[in-house]
Amino acid sequence: MVFSNNDEGLINKKLPKELLLRIFSFLDIVTLCRCAQISKAWNILALDGSNWQRIDLFNFQTDVEGRVVENISKRCGGFLRKLSLRGCIGVGDSSLKTFAQNCRNIEHLNLNGCTKITDSTCYSLSRFCSKLKHLDLTSCVSITNSSLKGISEGCRHLEYLNLSWCDQITKDGIEALVRGCRGLRALLLRGCTQLEDEALKHIQNYCHELVSLNLQSCSRVTDEGVVQICRGCHRLQALCLSGCGNLTDASLTALALNCPRLQILEAARCSHLTDAGFTLLARNCHDLEKMDLEECILITDSTLIQLSIHCPKLQALSLSHCELITDDGILHLSNSPCGHERLRVLELDNCLLITDVALEHLENCRGLERLELYDCQQVTRAGIKRMRAQLPHVKVHAYFAPVTPPTAVGGSGQRLCRCCVIL
Repeated sequence: MVFSNNDEGLINKKLPKELLLRIFSFLDIVTLCRCAQISKAWNILALDGSNWQRIDLFNFQTDVEGRVVENISKRCGGFLRKLSLRGCIGVGDSSLKTFAQNCRNIEHLNLNGCTKITDSTCYSLSRFCSKLKHLDLTSCVSITNSSLKGISEGCRHLEYLNLSWCDQITKDGIEALVRGCRGLRALLLRGCTQLEDEALKHIQNYCHELVSLNLQSCSRVTDEGVVQICRGCHRLQALCLSGCGNLTDASLTALALNCPRLQILEAARCSHLTDAGFTLLARNCHDLEKMDLEECILITDSTLIQLSIHCPKLQALSLSHCELITDDGILHLSNSPCGHERLRVLELDNCLLITDVALEHLENCRGLERLELYDCQQVTRAGIKRMRAQLPHVKVHAYFAPVTPPTAVGGSGQRLCRCCVIL
């Protein structure tokens, strides 16, 4: 008998403790807890701190309270390297202070959505967790500039910081942060609506190792700030500027001339960007893999031609609401090296000039996995069916509006679609 209610089960006799611990190290926390109930010996093995180096409590977020985190910290101690409390809204400053005191070797901490925490938690992390490299504070809306000052003083090895939707953060907090955390490689500032160009100037001055920067919905940012970032952060590979509606081609020019390693550019709703800017970008940034150009309403097929010629690694492209794109632009994209070999995702919803001809061109994109065609009014079901006969694996998302019913005989009223008739 392999399993027994007593500590003399066969497996305990045959395998040394070190080997059993090694086996247990591959188990998830649910399985470890079940094993802990087998016997006293297995309880000790399963709850050994070495088995609890990486913990993700997201699936238990509704049940996790502060005392759970405190107990885990006492159990794991210095073994714990990675903890995710994403969505655990019941966890507050007091329990995280206990955690910080007990788990001083923590390197990766996710507090996304822990809305109860305040600057006090960041003070605790600064004081006790000097080895922290990855910190996610997304939607921790009580966080202020004081937190960033504390982090900069005590967590100088930080490489990744997510402050998305922490809308109390200003340029002063960013300056304090980057002065102390000069090794930052990824900084996510989505929805930090108080940030202006001066904040980006501080990043330029101190974060020369920066690889990824997200400024989504930082609507006060202008070309001046983006130019500064580009001049100071030449290693930039991923940049999100979506919702920064003040930007012009000057920002694209700065990227083209200073950031040749760029792989991801998200510029949705930057409606002042034109073909001229994207032409220069394509000619200088040949490693581009993903581009989100939704609602860049001024671009035409010329942008697609330049991407087709100069960006052979392109895998994902969003052109939603780019109403000047035509079948000819899709032809060039489909016949390019990226179209033949790399393109996986193409979003064309609300591109009103796209027809079934574009779908015929896309049959050359043998690796295409997803195609968005919502409200492409000149695309037909028959055209989609023909394309899927050639590309059976591709997922096509389209919407066809209800057919407008004929006017009633002898009626003189306005013609209404079926939805309007129902309403």
